[in-house]
Amino acid sequence: MDFKRKDILGLQDLSAEEIELILDTAEPMKEILGRELKKVPTLRGHSVVTLFYEPSTRTRTSFELAAKYLGADTASIAVATSSVQKGESLRDTAKTIEMMGIDVIIIRHAAAGAPHLLSRYVKARVINAGDGAHEHPTQALLDMFTIREKKGRLSGLKVAILGDIAHSRVARSNIWGLTKMGAEVRVIGPPTLMPPDIHKMGARVFYRWEDGLKDVDVINVLRIQLERQQKGLFPSIREYTRLYGLDEEKLRCAKPDVLVLHPGPVNRGIEISPEVQDGPHAVINEQVKNGVAVRMALLYLLMGRGEEDVLTA
Repeated sequence: MDFKRKDILGLQDLSAEEIELILDTAEPMKEILGRELKKVPTLRGHSVVTLFYEPSTRTRTSFELAAKYLGADTASIAVATSSVQKGESLRDTAKTIEMMGIDVIIIRHAAAGAPHLLSRYVKARVINAGDGAHEHPTQALLDMFTIREKKGRLSGLKVAILGDIAHSRVARSNIWGLTKMGAEVRVIGPPTLMPPDIHKMGARVFYRWEDGLKDVDVINVLRIQLERQQKGLFPSIREYTRLYGLDEEKLRCAKPDVLVLHPGPVNRGIEISPEVQDGPHAVINEQVKNGVAVRMALLYLLMGRGEEDVLTA
């Protein structure tokens, strides 16, 4: 199928067929990453800018590398030293960037819906790199790519998302994507970190890890946002780790060949023990590599390149 979308704003709006096309396209992109010369001229002459209003290491770097590996020119806007600090609006910033000839704007913003607003005002393609607690579509896509790569499928798998569900855009995008692809999604966490209507998205809700982790194929551990501790949403870091931190005891509830994912950055020893993080079930480092491949696939599809160009050296 042809990819008809101008923007990638969230997985809630994507069909299962579109998600599958993105994952399929990421496979040859990962092959490019295995070459000695990791560059193809597919997007030569095109330009990509990252506009991040929040800090990022993995997402921002992988998008910039993805664009460069495909031959595009890249620029990065440091919001802390830009005209945003002088009061410039998101709309005006975006229009200024677009007038410089930018083809793709990749935006991360603290406000939910900011990428959607941006896409209405610019002709450039817009990719959501995380908006508030709403969605993080590219993280979910790389998670699904990693799972499919290791398990050979998504349909029929039991996937547990463990941790701070309430504040997690990663959880929401994963729920939208995985359920569309036929997986059973479970969310596990304390009641204070569980959105009241999360079950309406199609996820099964568990407050006890003994029940939620039973016989699952995949566990996606979310970062515990330490800044939320100031709001008293759980008694203490130690108590949270005891009840919801993924360790070897909890891991034994899952299937013997369970995969352990984490979107990063990891609070080592808090939401996941060092033994699990560094153990044979974890594919956290592979997720980082797959993130570049998936973001290459999105740039490629949005720019409407022909299939014959993918592997051209």
